[in-house]
Amino acid sequence: MRARPPQDQAAARALRPRLRPGKVTEIPDSKVGQLLTLLDRSGVPDQLESLLQGRPGPAGIRPRTVLAGLLLAAYYTGRATVAAAWRILHFSLQRRARGWLGIPHQSPGTAHECIASSRRLYRALDRITTVLDPARHDRRRRLPKEIASEYAKVWNSPAGRQAAALLQRLANQLVLAPVRLAQARGHLRGWQGDVGVDATPIPVLAHPDSGRSHTASVEITAGWHYSAGSSDGIFGYSATLVVAAHTKRPEQGKKALPYPQLCLGLALDTPTVRTGQNAIAALTQLGDLGLPTGTCAADRAYTGCSPGNFQVPARQLGYRLALDYKANERGVQGSWEGALLVDGCLACPHMPTALAQVTRGAKDGTVRNPPQEMKAALEERAPFYFKTKESPDARGTIRLQCPARGPSPTVNCLRHDRLRPDRTGPPTTVINLHDARARARHPAALPTVQLPASEWHEEADREHLPPACVQSSISVPADAAGDWRTAKYRQDSQYLSDTWKRTYQPIRSHNEGINGRLKSEELDIGNPKHRPAPGQVAQTLLTAIMITVGNLDILDTWLEVRTGSNLVDLDYESIPAPVSTQTEAPETAIRPPPQGG
Repeated sequence: MRARPPQDQAAARALRPRLRPGKVTEIPDSKVGQLLTLLDRSGVPDQLESLLQGRPGPAGIRPRTVLAGLLLAAYYTGRATVAAAWRILHFSLQRRARGWLGIPHQSPGTAHECIASSRRLYRALDRITTVLDPARHDRRRRLPKEIASEYAKVWNSPAGRQAAALLQRLANQLVLAPVRLAQARGHLRGWQGDVGVDATPIPVLAHPDSGRSHTASVEITAGWHYSAGSSDGIFGYSATLVVAAHTKRPEQGKKALPYPQLCLGLALDTPTVRTGQNAIAALTQLGDLGLPTGTCAADRAYTGCSPGNFQVPARQLGYRLALDYKANERGVQGSWEGALLVDGCLACPHMPTALAQVTRGAKDGTVRNPPQEMKAALEERAPFYFKTKESPDARGTIRLQCPARGPSPTVNCLRHDRLRPDRTGPPTTVINLHDARARARHPAALPTVQLPASEWHEEADREHLPPACVQSSISVPADAAGDWRTAKYRQDSQYLSDTWKRTYQPIRSHNEGINGRLKSEELDIGNPKHRPAPGQVAQTLLTAIMITVGNLDILDTWLEVRTGSNLVDLDYESIPAPVSTQTEAPETAIRPPPQGG
């Protein structure tokens, strides 16, 4: 057996993953143990082990080792790449940590050993993506568009959606692992359950479909993501992120407890496809943690969803909605049992048209910074809105009552007075002029509902009046009993009011904040070179790993600011040793490269 020629050895050294001279540092066992314990508590490695059982071929490296290597790579380098994971697993771990992960105690010494160990890691990741991919195909070359479209259709079939749901669930288990840790440590006590939902682009290295060669992209399920107000698309995927947020509440004498603003959910999918369903999937999995539900704020991409895909299930999960509208969606949007739906809230059927339609067709810049005339009109129409009588029940149904009813009416209405005569007699004519509230609620200071001319002289027939005027209150189910306009546009705060601004704007700013944090210089999920593995399965898992590291960094930073300490140590001393089945050959059993010319 002749030794390999020198040029062959040089070629092998050029092929293997490159080491960074002078930058191979040793990672302490404590940090490896913390990350590995967090990974084990997510349950993802065990579930992948179950999925891979019985598949043909050698077992290879365990999924736990692959995910741990990628998690360490993202934590220390900001890149979720197999090459970075290989360097850390084989050159940066101490002996104890290597034993936890089943890595040989001695680092690869020759070029061929480096190639063999790195390829085992690549094959292990390939086994994971293969078992989770409903339409596995060769991603090293472009396919004709006809063949690629057939593979893409599999993702939309019942079996494909089931596989995609499993993939999203595993990704969310990784993302929620730091959230569970924060919840168990009591760091989320100050969070009231408010969340922001938004989609951010996840570009890929692959090029889009080619019209010249009639071939499809290697990323067959990718598409063009258009951010709001931009005409330039980004080719890749859309990541739906759910972020912990809070609203600006009026001062109540007690300062709210602080909390870390973590990412609470992830769903990666083709842009503009299943936008609402992906948000609901993330919110549903978040609800399994038993955390509170508050206000869910979303931009116009989610307002435009079919109500059965986003608005209705979000209300049924217990969330109040804060929405924004396009120019042609503002103003009068519909009605419910006779009450007008004006900018998302139900109002008196006889609200003046000029007030109800003041926002109709207004440009976004005008709405964001309304002129004085619009501000005055918004204040004038506020008393005409229906008042909440009962908050949403377990099914999301709310009860509203006429603004002329109750102990504190906001309008005068002759129709109401005729239907329900006041038994307490006329209001007192003596008021304390120094009491601003008493002056404001006096009937003389309230606006008067302008009824049709025929009703000023004769009482209208009750049978011809809308239920909103006849009944003591009206019920609005979460799905609005099939009225898609009410189900689609209804929200829980008066649009553009101070309450709406204190709710919508802070939550939306938190969405932008988490995007900036996850797309920073150290950890950038928006850089495709930091997660180069192709395919929706690989992109989902690598993005989830990077967001998990981002959550850990947010929690670490928050603890440093609040308590001066880092992440609370996990019980990594109890990490079990690898199972008896060898996941990788020990160092003494590594066979030398084949000899010969």
